[in-house]
Amino acid sequence: MNVLEKITQHKSVFSKSERKVADVILADPQTAIHSSIATLARMADVSEPTVNRFCRRLDTKGFPDFKLHLAQSLANGTPYVNRHVDEHDGPKEYTNKIFESTMASLEVARQSVDVSIINRVVDLLTQAKKISFFGLGASASVAHDALNKFFRFNVPVVYFEDVVMQRMSCMNCTEHDVVVLISHTGRTKSLVEIAQIARMNDATVVGITSENSPLAQECNYVLSLEVPEDTDMYMPMASRVAQLTLIDVLATGFTLRRGNKFRENLKRVKDTLRGSRYEKKRDSL
Repeated sequence: MNVLEKITQHKSVFSKSERKVADVILADPQTAIHSSIATLARMADVSEPTVNRFCRRLDTKGFPDFKLHLAQSLANGTPYVNRHVDEHDGPKEYTNKIFESTMASLEVARQSVDVSIINRVVDLLTQAKKISFFGLGASASVAHDALNKFFRFNVPVVYFEDVVMQRMSCMNCTEHDVVVLISHTGRTKSLVEIAQIARMNDATVVGITSENSPLAQECNYVLSLEVPEDTDMYMPMASRVAQLTLIDVLATGFTLRRGNKFRENLKRVKDTLRGSRYEKKRDSL
């Protein structure tokens, strides 16, 4: 039974205040996913502890966990495309659904990420002698984006999409290297083996992957993103966007941690690129 069915079937056992929360969620579950606990409490005219109590009554750990379950409970859609899309949807419908489900999934991911681990990983990246970003399939494009972000920093960065090259690169790792492995499911055998090789050669391995997955178990640090998307059934969409956003977070942390002098170096990189582009057209008065 999904969480929406639970709310509907158990409304009679909720307190008066909890029923107010239930009514708001059932009336517009998409808005509930986007809302903070304070916003939802105001919409239902109840206190924030009441919202938390309501969430725990539904066997979730709290409001962020409840929103994850709520996102997972939205109607299944067309297999192998997106869970929210129906085969009869027109351009307007599937465009709105993709944007809305992605924004909802990003909010769930934001609530689930551990900021203390982000802080530790940023420390490791700023101290690394070499940084490697590896992924396969849809996650390879995220690893490539990480290369584009970190390549402008004054630290060697490695990216390979080929599994053999990834393995050889990790064979040459040292204790001063950081290897970042990206996989939504964390069940890709090749990446698990690469994590093992990297650790055998004393590198620090960071996984952007599902918590408690086979890959996570082989990593020194895990940045887990709870994204309600089954990529075994559907095309990777929201999960890839969440991974890209996390790369932006790490790149931002790296830049801030290195200080003003480092940002001057980034300015020089930008200045070098300026000549490769046409000037922006200015609006005429």
